[in-house]
Amino acid sequence: MTDQLLRAAALDSKAWPFEEARKLLERVKGKKQPVKEVLFETGYGPSGLPHIGTFGEVARTSMVRHAFETMSDIPTRLLCFSDDMDGLRKVPDNIPNKELIAQHLGRKLTTIPDPFGKYESFGHHNNAMLRRFLDAYGFQYEFASATDYYTSGRFDKALLRALECYDEIMAIMLPSLREERSQTYSPFLPVHPESGVVMQVPIESRDVKAGTIVWRDPASGKAYETPVTGGHCKLQWKPDWAMRWYALDVDYEMSGKDLIDSVKLASRICKVLGAPPPDGFNYELFLDEKGQKISKSKGNGLTIDEWLTYADPQSLQLFMYSKPREAKKLYFDVIPRAVDDYQAFLDAYGRQDQAQKLTNPVWHIHMGSPPAPEVLVSEAGGRTQAVSFALLLNLVAVANAESKDVLWAFLKRYAPSVSAETHPRLDALVGYAIRYFQDFVKPQKKYRQATADERQALEDLSAALERLPKEATPEEIQQAVYDIGRRDPYKTVQKDGSTGVSLAWFNTLYQVLLGEEKGPRFGSFAALYGLDNTRALIGKALKGELG
Repeated sequence: MTDQLLRAAALDSKAWPFEEARKLLERVKGKKQPVKEVLFETGYGPSGLPHIGTFGEVARTSMVRHAFETMSDIPTRLLCFSDDMDGLRKVPDNIPNKELIAQHLGRKLTTIPDPFGKYESFGHHNNAMLRRFLDAYGFQYEFASATDYYTSGRFDKALLRALECYDEIMAIMLPSLREERSQTYSPFLPVHPESGVVMQVPIESRDVKAGTIVWRDPASGKAYETPVTGGHCKLQWKPDWAMRWYALDVDYEMSGKDLIDSVKLASRICKVLGAPPPDGFNYELFLDEKGQKISKSKGNGLTIDEWLTYADPQSLQLFMYSKPREAKKLYFDVIPRAVDDYQAFLDAYGRQDQAQKLTNPVWHIHMGSPPAPEVLVSEAGGRTQAVSFALLLNLVAVANAESKDVLWAFLKRYAPSVSAETHPRLDALVGYAIRYFQDFVKPQKKYRQATADERQALEDLSAALERLPKEATPEEIQQAVYDIGRRDPYKTVQKDGSTGVSLAWFNTLYQVLLGEEKGPRFGSFAALYGLDNTRALIGKALKGELG
C-alpha cells in the first residue's frame, strides 16, 4: 500500500491512537506560526522505583506518536521528563537501607544517596532503571532531568515569567487547597542553601526585576533571599508542570485519571504564562490484586521485571494498548490471557484488510511492521498447530516439566523440524510457561475425582482416542471430544433442534484431568501431548493417581 493510501486509511481509523493523533493534527493546523516539530512528553516522579504504569505511559504515547507520523510529515520528538529535583517526602517501602534514606528526607532526589549503592544518588538510580526498561523496548525518546534543566538555566526564562505571574498563579492554586495548606503555600520552593532541603515555606516578598524571593527558615527564623533561577528554586509540581509545557512548547501529554483536576489547574496556569496547554487524554488507573491503585512507594502491583520473568515483552505492550480508558487489574493472573491475546491478534493480522490491520493492536505495538506469526507445521499432511500459553502451561503440568528439553521433546514429536532456532518466540514461551507454572499454577492446582457419569464418559473418550490414527489432527481429536459430549448427561438441545455440548463436559476434562477450572482447546492439547499419553492421563485420573 502506498503512503498516500495508508495515510487515508489512518485518517479514518477508529483505533484510539489514531483518534488521538487526529486531535493533535487539528491542534497543529490551528497554530498561527509554521510548526517545525511536534513535541510529545511523558512525566515521571523518581521518588520510588519505576513501576509498570510509567512504562505504560511511554508505550501509549509512542503509539500516538507513530499514529501521528503516519498522518503527517511534521517531525516529532518524545521527551521523557524526570522530576528528580523534587524533595523526597517519605521513605519508599520497597528499598533497602531505609535508615540511610530517612536521614535525607526533604532533599532533592539527585542529592540523596543511592540505597542500592550503585549510582551517585537515589534519583540517578531510578532514572537509570527507567531508561534501561525503555531502551530494552527500543523506544525512541530523549531523556530529560529536572535537575539538569533547572541548574543549567534552561528553565530560567520561564521561571522569571512565573515570578511575574505570581499573583495569577496563586489565584488559581489557592482555591484548590485546604485552608491550613493555603496559609503557607507558595508556587516557588527554595532550596535551602545550607541543608539542601527543598523548602515548603511561604514567600515573604519577591523582586521581579532582580528575579528573587525572600523566605524565612521556620526552624532558625533566619530570612534568605534566593534567586528563582539557576536551580536555587523549583516549582510546586502543578505550576512546575505548567511551566514545563510553556518552556518546552509541549504539544501532547497524557496522564492518569487521578490527575484530571491537576491537569485543569496546570492548563490554566500554562495559559497565564502565555501558551496553550498540550493535548492529551486521561487514562484509567492500574489496580493491584486487591483493587488498590498501584504505587511506586508501596511497590504493589507488578514491576516490569516481574512481567518479563513470566511473559514476552509484546504481551505487556498489548496490555498497555487495550482499553486505556478502563481500569484494569495489573497482577500475575492477567499474564496468560495477555500472551494468548497477542498471539491471536498476530495470527489474524495477515488475513485482514488494511482498515482492519490499523485497528489490530499488533500494528501499533510493532510500529506498523508486525512479524510473521510462528506456528508448528506437522510433517503429517502439513497440518498446523498454534501453541497457546494456556496449552503450554497444561503441557508443563502433565509432563512434570522443569526444563525446556522436556517440553521441546513433545513439540518435536509433533513437528520434527521445529527447533528453538526456527521458533525463537516459542522457545521463549516454553521458558515463561515453566516459570509461571511453578510459581503460580502448581500451588493452586486442585484435582477432583470423577463422578460415575464422568467416569463412563472419560472411559468412552479414551476408547475414541484409541480408534483415531496416530497422526490425527487437533480438529479430529476435538470432534471425538464433541461426540462424547453430545450424549447424556452433557447433551444440550439448541433452538434449531441441533444437539450441542454443555460446559459441564469441558469442566470435567479440565477439573479431573488437569486440576484447573479452565484450560486450552482439548484437541490441541491432546495432539501435542500425544494420544497415548492423553489416554494414560485419563487412566491415572480414573485410578485416582493425579494430584
